[in-house]
Amino acid sequence: MDSAALLDLLGNENRRRILRLLARKPCYVTEISEYLGVSPKAVIDHLRKLEDAGLVESRTDDQRRKYFHIARNLRLEVNVSPYSFGTKSAYPASSSLDMTTTCRHLTLDVKTASTNSDTSVEEVVSELASLEQLESELSMAQRWVQGRLTDVMDRLSEYVGDANARLFTDILRAIAGGADTVAKIATVVEAPYAIVEDSLYQLNERGLVYFENGRWKIAD
Repeated sequence: MDSAALLDLLGNENRRRILRLLARKPCYVTEISEYLGVSPKAVIDHLRKLEDAGLVESRTDDQRRKYFHIARNLRLEVNVSPYSFGTKSAYPASSSLDMTTTCRHLTLDVKTASTNSDTSVEEVVSELASLEQLESELSMAQRWVQGRLTDVMDRLSEYVGDANARLFTDILRAIAGGADTVAKIATVVEAPYAIVEDSLYQLNERGLVYFENGRWKIAD
């Protein structure tokens, strides 16, 4: 689902409260209505929107009572800093994904309990505790990385010293990432060719980049 649409959907407090409740257990409309303190009609409207978005599903029991439950795992990330604003929504990766090769800058030490029938409750509870601790540490790491990104962008802005600091910084990052022609850099930074070309000449005048053998490079 588009992250902007998801933000709009979750901007309603009652829909967030519904999801918190359903994360505990499946519920029928009357239960949700009593929990929220709003009319069943309003609850049905919220549930319809959550269903349309694919966040909630329903099933009917033997008494033909409809129960609602959360349909799937979904992660929404919002990044706000002086240099960027972005949202990203994604479904969790497969549990079989090899994180040691995917996340080269992270060291993960988590023992996964066996999935066979011989696994003890103690082993599963131990794995749960380890994963909850890892989730907490990763959350802290994400906040630390965002803070460091802002610090580094501040330092780059000092080097660039211009109202176009963000564009200049993106151009430097593109060059560092291997883009070495105006066309390639313009594609990476998603800016018009002429603007990128003019920016490169300005960066060159400041001694931050240079042109050699048909390629743009970052100065030492």
